[in-house]
Amino acid sequence: MMKYDSIHGRYDGTVEVDGDSLVIDGHKVALSHTRDPAEIPFAKYGADYVCESTGVFLTTEKIQAHLKAGAKKVVFSAPAKDDSHTIVMGVNQETYKPEMQAVSCASCTTNGLAPMVKAINDAFGVKRGLMTTIHAMTASQPTVDGASKKDWRGGRAASGNIIPSSTGAAKACALVIPAIKGKLTGMAFRVPTIDVSVVDLTCELEKPTTYEEICAEIKRRANGDMKGYLGYCDESLVSTDFETCSISSTFDAKAGIMLDSTFVKLVAWYDNEWGYSCRVVDLIKYMAKEDAKAK
Repeated sequence: MMKYDSIHGRYDGTVEVDGDSLVIDGHKVALSHTRDPAEIPFAKYGADYVCESTGVFLTTEKIQAHLKAGAKKVVFSAPAKDDSHTIVMGVNQETYKPEMQAVSCASCTTNGLAPMVKAINDAFGVKRGLMTTIHAMTASQPTVDGASKKDWRGGRAASGNIIPSSTGAAKACALVIPAIKGKLTGMAFRVPTIDVSVVDLTCELEKPTTYEEICAEIKRRANGDMKGYLGYCDESLVSTDFETCSISSTFDAKAGIMLDSTFVKLVAWYDNEWGYSCRVVDLIKYMAKEDAKAK
């Protein structure tokens, strides 16, 4: 799976196995096989920053095993299940403090939503809003109908259904943009595509404006301080055009609509695999840089 990917294609470099190591382009990556993170010799491997992607250890208390094994910091590639700090790159990375042991990179959908919300809220103010993510299917969904522990609809076949579901992405925005606390909520539709999702944000603004002014402001931020995190697109594209796009949230200027001067629907695309993975890496790099400054 390191060499071949159904969406992102074939890796052009070399991928080999050497004993208990994976060798990628000559760079040796140590492998371990255990359910207990305390048994992974992070100190021996020199792994100061650990990405917790099992979905099991999502609290500061639970990552103490990682720290005892030699890790210095842990980044959750999912929403935290406690009050561990949440960061969305391009939105609130400046709130990171070197004394933090665990940091959440939020979810792919929060990363797809928050940059657009920040740009809009900064310029026009968000009074209230409803968000829908039309989300590509994920590994947690079954290929055929079956029982689901979470909800009945979640057990239906992923490839043959549009499945209404829940998402905490809208509410999670308040963790990185405190000014919108209590102003956003949302839901999800899981659809039969295997990558790339899209956020639909319908909101009421505090300040009257025009759709042209909204587009201009998002374009300005996308080419300025939020470059790489917020994108701007004025072409008539579809989901596959955003495969392997590293930008967290690409605003679709041609897809939005406006009813009046304060009521608008905004649309943004995101590669929920590649784009989010890039943000996890960016967050770890940012933390390492800030930690080095604090020494």
